[in-house]
Amino acid sequence: MFRSSINTLEQFKEILLQLPEGCYTHSCAVLSNSSIGQHTRHIIELYLCLLKGYQNADVSYDNRERNKRIEQELPFAIEQLELIQEHLEKPNKAVKVTYELCGEKTCLESNYFREVMYNLEHTIHHHALIKVGIQHFTQMELPESFGVAPSTLQYRQACVQ
Repeated sequence: MFRSSINTLEQFKEILLQLPEGCYTHSCAVLSNSSIGQHTRHIIELYLCLLKGYQNADVSYDNRERNKRIEQELPFAIEQLELIQEHLEKPNKAVKVTYELCGEKTCLESNYFREVMYNLEHTIHHHALIKVGIQHFTQMELPESFGVAPSTLQYRQACVQ
């Protein structure tokens, strides 16, 4: 699980570093006028919420910083991805996930490993969106696996055989 998350973030860093100038911050009509940088910030901040909440076993994805530097400065985003890769692997433990719906606070019991998996799936979902943005702006060759769930890749491989 950790290896898959770290490898997914590594692939993401490599792709981001190949983007043409301005592509990271430019709003994109096919992404509802959001940017690749905004999607990147969202991915990073959810992981950071998990890492921040680990010590006290209390995670709130709603209380994100929404740091504009991540979405506007690609080198800073890369630093944050590396920080996540460096600190992600931790022992499993129970965590409380707190969120707010319709003005009402709700808490769910979870565990660290489950939340790492949630973040991995969430990241892959956003990678699929980012892939659309990259293909809109560029002719970059992207890995077939980028933005595709591992189970989908396994299924496709099984169908070929």
